[in-house]
Formats: sequence, structure tokens, C-alpha cells
Amino acid sequence: MQTSENLLWLIALPLFSSAILLLAGKRANSWGHIMGTIVSASTFTIGIIEFFAMQARSEENRAVTQKIFTWISVGSFQVDASLLLDQLSICFVLLITGVGTLIHVYSIAYMSHDLDRRRFFAYLNFFIAAMLLLVLGDSYLNLYVGWEGVGLASYLLIGFWNEKPAYATAAKKAFVANRVGDVGLSLAIMIAFATFGDVSFSGMKEGVDQASSTQLTAIGLMLLLAACGKSAQFPLQSWLGDAMAGPTPVSALIHAATMVTAGVYLITRSNFIFDAAPIAQLMVLIIGGITLLFGAIIGTAKDDIKKALAASTMSQIGYMILATGLGPIGYAFAIMHLLTHGFFKASMFLGAGSVMHGMKDEVNMRRYGGIGKFMPITFLTFGLGYLAIIGVPPFAGFYSKDKIIETALNEGGVKGLILGSATLFGAMITAFYMTRVVILTFFGNERWGHKDEPHESPALMLIPIGLLSIGSVASGYLLYKGDWLVHWLEPVVNPLEVHHKELLPPIVVSVMAVVVVIIGVAIAILKYRGEQTDKAPEQVSSLTKAARADLFQDSFNEAAFMRPGQSLVKNLLNIDYLLIDGAVRGVGSVSLSAGNKLRVIQNGYVRSYALLMVVGALALIATIWVVTA
Repeated sequence: MQTSENLLWLIALPLFSSAILLLAGKRANSWGHIMGTIVSASTFTIGIIEFFAMQARSEENRAVTQKIFTWISVGSFQVDASLLLDQLSICFVLLITGVGTLIHVYSIAYMSHDLDRRRFFAYLNFFIAAMLLLVLGDSYLNLYVGWEGVGLASYLLIGFWNEKPAYATAAKKAFVANRVGDVGLSLAIMIAFATFGDVSFSGMKEGVDQASSTQLTAIGLMLLLAACGKSAQFPLQSWLGDAMAGPTPVSALIHAATMVTAGVYLITRSNFIFDAAPIAQLMVLIIGGITLLFGAIIGTAKDDIKKALAASTMSQIGYMILATGLGPIGYAFAIMHLLTHGFFKASMFLGAGSVMHGMKDEVNMRRYGGIGKFMPITFLTFGLGYLAIIGVPPFAGFYSKDKIIETALNEGGVKGLILGSATLFGAMITAFYMTRVVILTFFGNERWGHKDEPHESPALMLIPIGLLSIGSVASGYLLYKGDWLVHWLEPVVNPLEVHHKELLPPIVVSVMAVVVVIIGVAIAILKYRGEQTDKAPEQVSSLTKAARADLFQDSFNEAAFMRPGQSLVKNLLNIDYLLIDGAVRGVGSVSLSAGNKLRVIQNGYVRSYALLMVVGALALIATIWVVTA
């Protein structure tokens, strides 16, 4: 493993830029957005240089490390603040900085009228720095610092317009849900330290053979809990839809391309734990399968365009999580879908922002209709992302999602039947709800309630969308061609240690996937062609009502956790008031009562005081006489 002097700059540049923009205050209003964008582009440039340098080295020397300083040194326990750039982390570095830079450019125009644009770019830079630390840390402790930094940045960006109570509440909800997952990561680190005496990736990997299955399972389950929180997976997925309260560039950066994929990175980075803990790996499969269907069903009923895309994100990450549970070959396919998803989902989120820009910030798709002819570029780029996500060949999602479906089906037996059916059914629902989004937004009759026609967005918004849409078209083929990504990730996830099973030929799986996509598209066209109006509540099916209510996830959390928590706190307060405070009040009452009774002897008469002195003296003499007798 070689050393590198460039890794620290990846994190330092956006971190320093964020600090400067925050400390400069209003003086940076005129140039803060330019500085933030240039810094993000600079980190992307460094990432490209490191990528080509990595390619030029032999496979065994591609990983590079950089020690910054000794962080913890207690006895034999040593933790360095060190960075690791290998074949896995470079994928995330390029995604974070590349997509992040395009979103910075988009935000220059999108946030042009916001008085706090400088602060927005400071938060974006801080997020990029924290996300880079998360994927570059060489140990779970270093990763944890970035993990928490990303949580803070997410909170700040979701609640950027915190003068609106609903937005502030959404930020708090995301923050709390993520903290639940963070408890899992904390416990995983503690168990790892107790098991291995080490929390570095390399040290733990070397010690896996000496650890018990119980210890490995415990670590794996806690890591899965952390992934569920950050990646909005069941049962910690309820925050993602509300997080759409933040500015649209935030949705594209955090909730499509980067932060919500951190859980996929965590499980993939921890592949040596999950491969040695079958129970934890099975739970990964279950969680991924539930979430991909959960999110897809919710997406079918959302009228808010951003919330429909958020439900789609939840579902697509479910595919990635499920893939990581399929063993060594699945990790590579999970990362492949993660990278292609970063392109087409960011493109669609920014496209949704473009639609909102042209529709006076309206988000209800039932008040759109016929926008395609007024915003042709937005329509074209959004359409490319749509074709990619539903898996139409040869667009990006066709290659990445089909490999997950193929691997799931090839598990064979009941397991393969269940997983394969779930992935295929999810693909059909995805085709349905994404076609619904496209029809309600770009086709049909014009349903907006104002006289002004929608207008195309400025160039600074359209150029990033266009570049991302190119990735929606080409990224899948480039990553899949010659199994490039699979071979690239071999040193990290060892996919060739287990032979890839092939019960069904790839062409058969592809045909099956395309057929279910056609079915989903056809159902959506039949249902949503023509003008769409809101139905009366009694005309809506029970499933639609449930999907609109996010399958009652908030109601469940309220009933299972919030109400019992409130009751527990109320009872504890009563105990505190009656017992602890009651005891204190009792002591005070006794003192007051004794004082009231004793003060009657303080009457001011000399004869009374003389009598008390005599009585006291006699009592003292009597005591001495009794003791000495």
C-alpha cells in the first residue's frame, strides 16, 4: 500500500471553504457561491487525478493511504486519523465530487434570489467534506466522524428555510431518525473493539477468523441498523419523504446521489463481516427486499413530484441493499446500481426543480399537465432519467438493476424465487409510478391554476441536468462492459472467490425484466392518460389511502414509540414529583413545623430565658451524674 500527499486536500478544501463562507458572513454574499463551486470542482479534479494514478499502478499497489496524525494512543489501542483511497472509495469520491459540482453549478441559478445563498453553499461544501471523510476513513472511528458530519450537514440543509415550522420539523425528524441508526454504528464499533482490539478495516479483516459467529452477527446487525438510518431503509425510512422540504438541490445531492447511499457503502466496506455472519447477511436481504417494495408502493400514490422521487430513491436503495446481501458478486452490482442511480436520480431531482421553477414552485403533479411542450429540454433530460430508472435498454438502469435481478433469481430454490419475484415486481411498480410521474407532469391537458405559461429554466440549471442525463444513458454500459466494475472491485470485495451461479441465462432474465416494465408502463398509460383530477376520498382505494399515508409508517412510529415514550416520561415525572421531590418537600415541611412550634418559646421575657437556662443546667448536671455514676 502506497502513501499519498493528496488525499487530505480532498477533505480540507471544502472544509476550509465552508468555514470561510460561514465566518465571512454577509461580506461573502457576492462571491460565496463562486468560491463554493470552484472548491467543489477542485476536489473533483483531485479525484480524477487520483483515479488515473490508481489505474496506472499495478493491482496490488492501487490502494493508497495517508496518516494525518495519531488520534488515540492508549496502551496497545492505537487509532490514527488516516485516509484510505482504494478501488471502492474512489468510486464514491468521483460520484460525490462530480455530481456535487454539477449541483453547485445548478444551485447558483436555483438559489439566486435567496438572501442566504452564501450560507447554503457553505453547507454544501461542509457536506462534501464530511461525505468524503466518511468514504476515505481507514477505520470505523474515522468513518464515524464523517458519518456524524454528514448527519449534521443533512440537518442544516433540510432545515435551510427553518423559518417555516414544517421545514424545521422535517429537519428534526431526519436528525432523530438518523441518530437511531447512529446508535447501531456506535455499538458496532464498541463490539468490534471488544472482539478484535482494533477498529481499522484491515485489522478487523485479519481477525475475522478468530471471532465467534455471535460476535460477528452482533457487529453485522448493528452495522445494518446504521445503514437503515442513513439510507432510509425499513424500519427507519419515514424521514426521507419529509426531507423534501429542503431546497431541491439538497434533494439531488443528499437524497439521491450521496448521503442515502452511505449505508450501501458501509455494508460493502464491511463485506468481510457479513460474509462471515450468515444471519446478518440474511437480514440484509430481508430489509432490502421489504424496502424496495415499500418505497415503490408509496411512490404510486404521491402527488408531490419530489416525494414521488423520494419514494423511488428509497426503493432503488432497497435494490442496492438487497444486492449487498447476495454475497461477494452482489457487492459489485450494488455499487454499479449506486453509481448509475446517482446519475439518473440526480438528473430527475434537478429536473423536478426545473419544473418547479417554471411552475411557480408548485409541486403537485395534478396541477401540472402538458408541460413538455413548454419546457422541452427539461422534458428530454427528465425522460432520459425515466427510461434509465425503469430499466429500458440500453439505458443505465437496464444494466445495473438487471444484474441485481439476475443474481437474485440465480440464488435458486425458495430463496431465489422470493427474491427474484420481489425484484421483478418492484421493477414493474417502478415502471408504473415513474410513468405516472411523466404523464401527469409532461403530458395531458394543462391543469395549472395560473395564466402564465411554464417557462424553461436558465442555462446554469439546464447544463448540469444535461450532463447528468448523459450519465443516465451511458454509465450503465461503461460500468458493465467487460465486467469492468466487477474486476475493479475485486481487491476490496473478492467477488471471484465465489463462482457466480447461473441458473437462468442473462438473456432470459433481461426479457423477463423488460416484460414486467412494459406491463407497468401499459397499466400507467391506461390509468392516467387524459386529464387527471382529484378523486373524492370515498372513491380512493384502501391501498391508495395507505400509500398516500406512507403505509402508516408515521402512525406506527407514533403508536409504538412516541406515545409509549411520552407515557414513560410522564410516569417518571410523577415518580420524581411524588417520591424524590416529595421527600425533599417532606424534610422542608418537618423543619417548618418544628420551627413554628419552637418559636413560641422565643417570647422576649427575661424570666422565661432564665428559667430555660436553669432547666438546661439541671438537665446537663443530671446527664453528667447519670454517666459518671
